[in-house]
Amino acid sequence: MTIPVSAQDVISSDRVEGTHVYNSSGDRLGTIDDLMIDKVSGQVRYAIMAFGGFLGIGTETHPVPWSMLKYDTALDGYVVPLDEATLERAPRNAGDKGLPPTMPATAR
Repeated sequence: MTIPVSAQDVISSDRVEGTHVYNSSGDRLGTIDDLMIDKVSGQVRYAIMAFGGFLGIGTETHPVPWSMLKYDTALDGYVVPLDEATLERAPRNAGDKGLPPTMPATAR
């Protein structure tokens, strides 16, 4: 069975990685560092966002549910309804102790 896929409907993960992430005000928060894919469904569950730091030192990573990211063609990046304060309270990595990351209730 062949499923037709348009080049406009899909994107390679290596093109997503490194893409800037902005808040709703257009302020840059970080970049997409990695994608977490559900093993069974094959759907992207989380984007791991690199945040803070300088020249790679002190950079933290935060899992952001993929459904929260909306691509903005004008910004050429993703927009999330989060701010720096919310990210600072968010989980620091994905899959810690085998549990899925969760976002604070205020970020949902």
